[in-house]
Amino acid sequence: MSPVNEQATPSGLRRSLGVRDLMVYGLLFIAPMAPVGVFGVLDAKSHGAVATVYLAATVAMGLTAFSYAQMVRAVPQTGSVFAYARAGLGEGPGFIAGWMAMLDYLLIPAVAYLFSGIALHSLVPGVSRWLWTAIAVVVTTALNLVGVRTAAVVGFAVLAMEIAVLLAFMAAAVVALAQDGARRGWDTPFTAVGDFSLTAVVSAVSVAVLSYLGFDAIATFVEEAVGASAAVARAVLWCLALAGVLFVAQTYLAAVLEPMSPQQLAADPAAQGSAFYDTVESGVGHWLHVLVAAGKAIGAAFAALAGQAAAGRLVFAMSRDGRLPRVLGTVDPASAVPRRALLAAAVITMAAAVWAANRDDGLDQLTSVVNVGALTAFALLHASVIGWYTVRHGSRDRLRHLVVPALGIAVIGAVVYEASTTAQLVGLTWLAVGLVVLGVQGSTGSTGPGGSHGSGAGGVGPRR
Repeated sequence: MSPVNEQATPSGLRRSLGVRDLMVYGLLFIAPMAPVGVFGVLDAKSHGAVATVYLAATVAMGLTAFSYAQMVRAVPQTGSVFAYARAGLGEGPGFIAGWMAMLDYLLIPAVAYLFSGIALHSLVPGVSRWLWTAIAVVVTTALNLVGVRTAAVVGFAVLAMEIAVLLAFMAAAVVALAQDGARRGWDTPFTAVGDFSLTAVVSAVSVAVLSYLGFDAIATFVEEAVGASAAVARAVLWCLALAGVLFVAQTYLAAVLEPMSPQQLAADPAAQGSAFYDTVESGVGHWLHVLVAAGKAIGAAFAALAGQAAAGRLVFAMSRDGRLPRVLGTVDPASAVPRRALLAAAVITMAAAVWAANRDDGLDQLTSVVNVGALTAFALLHASVIGWYTVRHGSRDRLRHLVVPALGIAVIGAVVYEASTTAQLVGLTWLAVGLVVLGVQGSTGSTGPGGSHGSGAGGVGPRR
């Protein structure tokens, strides 16, 4: 990776990340092969229109990415949605936004670590999956503590490997299709097998958006980015667009190679989790099955690395502003990373991941709740755009600062409505705890690093 000029910031964080570095973190957190685990579920739910599902999900998450790009320009501070909601909506909503996002940032890495542990255990059964999980946590935490630049360089190598595996799958799939033809109609990944159902596609989108969670983590690095807000805004939008292209391409190829019909998958839920791997095995060969599984295992651990880094910076920002214990709001002078916040996030994530690794239903328990925190924070992000630009500063750009965020809130509401009952209950419980903490602390907060009490914006005005 090309060197960049490092610059210290008043907070002690160091500007050392370029746009490419930011995209590496975002794509690592998302994982280029994220659809692999949910392909069978989406294929069954959408009646085979899985490529359309990912097109729709990309548009839906694109609304959120657009609102992130608006707010990162107005509030160029680490803390992401916590800082944005403080600026646009006030201290109380800002705390709740950060609190709900924290649930997502702590549990998504736990899921990724667990997936890595399960995959490595399948390759080396002599080592228990909880131990593999713990090893993955320790290794990636050590990289995060060394420094953001080192972690980005290693992450770039892992991301390159993941993309190489994905390209190998796509190339092998194209060869297999050229030789043997498609097992389904060429248009069915967009039009469905049988009758197209808009309701079925919308239901599947509520699951597919989970594949995109993580692109928002890029915004937590704004105080470490060369180019600051402009670089982060570009990285957020480009990261989501690239992920959407990769997701549509791989699910299209898998769908036309899939030997089972969507109706058969719907009737056999046990086959849905391994549907992508089974398709690769039958359509191409065992060698590609092993390659995809190994790439997914390594990629999951480093998706957790990016997630842990984002969680640490969110904890740091909330602690720096007095919303969490201030002892966590410091930066290590040698590595220029929020060491204490990172370690706190790592301990919580390891506890959740190892607990789940020791349960047969651990993966189901974790994955059922990871989305609600993020989606609630996304809704507050959209509201922040309206509050900051339209209400506070009287922006006349209705499309960017009113229509798009309003559509984003509507989409988020629909997705949360389609979430599982367990996820909704966990989300409400976490929200209730956050409200109690807010009530104990009071609705006012301390002055942020920019010196603008309550706004977190550092005195930065709106970009119109």
